[in-house]
Amino acid sequence: CITAQDPAERTVRSERKRRDSFGMFDGYDSCSEDSSSSSSSEDSDEEVPSLPASLPIIKTNGQVYTYPDGKAGMATCEMCGMVGVRDAFYSKTKRFCSVSCSRSYSSNSKKASILARLQGKPPTKKAKVLQKQPLMAKLAAYAQYQANQQNQVKSKTGKFHVKVHDTVFQEQNDWEITNKALLRYEGFDGDSGRDFWCNICVPDIHPVGWCAAGGKPLVPPKSIQHKCTNWKAFLVKCLTGAKTLPIDFSTKVQQSMQFPFKKLMRVEVVDKTHLCRTRVALVEQVIGGRLRLVYEECEDGSDDFWCHMYSPLIHSIGWSRGIGHRFKRSDVSKKLDGQVDAPGQLFAKVKDVDQSGEWFKDGMKLEAIDPLNLSAICIATVRKVLADGYLMIGIDGSEAADGSDWFCYHSTSPSIFPAGFCEINTIELTPPRGYTKLPFRWFDYLRETGSVAAPVKLFNKEVPNHGFRPGMKLEAVDLMEPRLVCVATVTRIVHRLLRIHFDGWEDEYDQWVDCESPDLYPVGWCQLTGYQLQPPAVLGEVFLNPVYWDFSAFISQRQR
Repeated sequence: CITAQDPAERTVRSERKRRDSFGMFDGYDSCSEDSSSSSSSEDSDEEVPSLPASLPIIKTNGQVYTYPDGKAGMATCEMCGMVGVRDAFYSKTKRFCSVSCSRSYSSNSKKASILARLQGKPPTKKAKVLQKQPLMAKLAAYAQYQANQQNQVKSKTGKFHVKVHDTVFQEQNDWEITNKALLRYEGFDGDSGRDFWCNICVPDIHPVGWCAAGGKPLVPPKSIQHKCTNWKAFLVKCLTGAKTLPIDFSTKVQQSMQFPFKKLMRVEVVDKTHLCRTRVALVEQVIGGRLRLVYEECEDGSDDFWCHMYSPLIHSIGWSRGIGHRFKRSDVSKKLDGQVDAPGQLFAKVKDVDQSGEWFKDGMKLEAIDPLNLSAICIATVRKVLADGYLMIGIDGSEAADGSDWFCYHSTSPSIFPAGFCEINTIELTPPRGYTKLPFRWFDYLRETGSVAAPVKLFNKEVPNHGFRPGMKLEAVDLMEPRLVCVATVTRIVHRLLRIHFDGWEDEYDQWVDCESPDLYPVGWCQLTGYQLQPPAVLGEVFLNPVYWDFSAFISQRQR
């Protein structure tokens, strides 16, 4: 029998101040006499034209690519060799067509450097990429306004007793955001040298009394059997009146892992190639509430998209038509056997809003997380007001002429902010591409563009008492490659907004995520659900092709 120990003395923290840091920017509403509106007359079923694949590319001076009319604007990916529009390339340097290529290049460079050291070769300033991999461009709008994770199993603190198999662990780690508990076998008394972390949601953990109920022997670890001659009396003394897990704890855990979405259910999901519209997709796989969706027109199942079932990117069939969102009609004429529309009650609910009074208007300016570069908060414009509180948003300075990169956020989304939010909270604000009057000042920009800032009172200012703190470890979805769940760290907190850093990767891959995002998970979530956890590159070492990976060992290594 073992006891769960509170891993550290918890200091009593005063309740966090919820300072309303938006009000001072309402004055920007009067910077111009008339609000500039950019109405959209596009039909919700209209197809979005794409750049012709046969467009000839002219190479000049070995570096710059141009359109046939001589205008600069093309670039070549250093990883896969794809030639495309420079403004659509990833990151500030525009060296790669997607985050996938950028990471593959970085990872392969690290591998090459390690191999060079093993072979006795001198280190080079820039390691050569080992091999090129196929292009995996996943351009999609990844908003973070989502509901709380349903039926999440909360970790326990304090002292209670459980039964677990005799296992020897030598590592001892810091407390993390986790389903794991720090355990100590009864009989070790004050000896913390054999304390170990264990996921309390796994089947090997049982409440006190489980052995007696099942007629199984309750024995101490072999390493301390010699310390007591009457273990039965010792355990009776220790366990009488002790707290333990509920009798139905294991059953509750299993119930929490049952999800309502089933294979072949039909949903509407964002089109990852044109952010401004949705498409019909079929649920192909469900793991821990995460859905692998395959677009309906895809016959071989390769054109897929991962998201959580409470993601704002998926909706019930008919949602797009109901709010006026653009939608790509499917070429499939009828449902196949087994296919059924997912019921509307399965999807995340958004708050009801009153659009009858003062409301968002086309052309209003605001700040928003860039869906194609989630580490950046940019100047943005309301391009179209939809029904039920939804807005189509475009990033100033980098919008496609046809509006194909507009993305849909609900008005209560924590991923859009009033003008001045970044300045007040000391966050770097990315100005429009090509804007030269730096440092950027909202007052000047609104006057130059003849625009008005969206009123502060229209934004969501609710800040939950979420409990996150900088330095906490967790498992987080890489929203630029949403099939991946990675080891991550909370590096900064601004109200309800979290800055998530993926361990082992450069800061440019950090992402701003809402505190209530269902794409954030406690340590041990992947182990519990069977989802593959992507380990970090640590101290120059690259972990390859992990299937099962022990997070506790990683934390211990970082401590050493």
